[in-house]
Amino acid sequence: MSDIETLFTRARLPDGSSKDIGVADGRIVSLELTGAPVSASRVIDLQGALVVPGFVEGHIHLDTSFYGDTWIPHKPCTDGFDVHERVAFQAQNMAQAAPMDVRAKNQLELCIANGSTHMRSHVMVDGSVGLKSLETILAVREEYRGLIDIQLVAFPQSGILKSPGTPELLDEAIAMGADLVGGLDPASFDRDIEKHLDVVFGVAEKRGVGVDIHLHDGGTLGLFTIEQICARTRALSMGGHVAISHAYGLGDLLVDVAKRAAGLIAESGVSIMTNAPGAHAFPPVALLRSAGVTVFSGSDNIRDSWWPYGDGDMLGRAMMIGYRSGFHTDDELKAAFDVVTESGAKALRLDSYGLRLGAKADFVTLQAEHVPEAVVAVPKGRSVFKAGKLVARDGIVLRD
Repeated sequence: MSDIETLFTRARLPDGSSKDIGVADGRIVSLELTGAPVSASRVIDLQGALVVPGFVEGHIHLDTSFYGDTWIPHKPCTDGFDVHERVAFQAQNMAQAAPMDVRAKNQLELCIANGSTHMRSHVMVDGSVGLKSLETILAVREEYRGLIDIQLVAFPQSGILKSPGTPELLDEAIAMGADLVGGLDPASFDRDIEKHLDVVFGVAEKRGVGVDIHLHDGGTLGLFTIEQICARTRALSMGGHVAISHAYGLGDLLVDVAKRAAGLIAESGVSIMTNAPGAHAFPPVALLRSAGVTVFSGSDNIRDSWWPYGDGDMLGRAMMIGYRSGFHTDDELKAAFDVVTESGAKALRLDSYGLRLGAKADFVTLQAEHVPEAVVAVPKGRSVFKAGKLVARDGIVLRD
């Protein structure tokens, strides 16, 4: 056993046991029943608080949030929900917003304070903005290294085929430091599923990175696009490296059709991200999980041009998913919690995650008896530890 630098005593784990957690070099090196004789350089008494793994913020947009900036009233679309029109509104709002790095840091501080220790953010990379947004967010990521681990998705918000130069920009974005290639509604936005996916999967294959595609299209159009993404994933043996974000169409399907789709998605190794958005249909979480699909979550938009909501709290997101999914039993509430923790870690391919020996010492303390209560009560007053170091307490990010 490594020499223990910090021993966290009286931690109540999700399985109900009381353990002392030994940490060295930022990792968990011992998990002993409380009171076992263990020596350490420093001891921190957690006083019986519930200790859970750090939350996984699996889908957010650091470059477009106005959190902490001047309030910008929401502007409705002319007729229902239209991605093209929302993109245009976003461009107008961004032109008058505070500097991007300031807004991104505000949003990061919010998420870290609420317990997120890992994040995947989509960042605009297309002909309308070039690589400027990515350059800014890469610098912010570096500044917050040690407080939160961040994956970046090169996201073609203005389309790929409709935005000249975007295929080349996506490729260059990966070379610069983005971790995944994104996409956006291949059928309804670019109006050519195959050519859109040719670019996305072409860059991913060339650079050896994963894929995370926004898909808002509903019904059979959304299902057909999912089928095509699954086919590409299987053909390139990319199971576990591809995610579809939103996948609203899965919430429009008859149960027997949804079950067949879930089987295909699970077989292909494609993950599904949902934030259980307000007025939209959203993927049937329980049905997908029962088929073996990895379902994860994220805040998505926080006070931006798409909607004024969002608080950066993934525990609150678990409550929302459970509420909208009709989850009531303890097992169902635990499933909602899993979506923002272990399943999020699996979708993001995080190694060394969780409350286990050898894992990174990333965890959150909650004032709740157990996970089901935490999901429904969403208690505040949390302490957030990254690599065994206290990085946030009671909603405030801490630094050396």
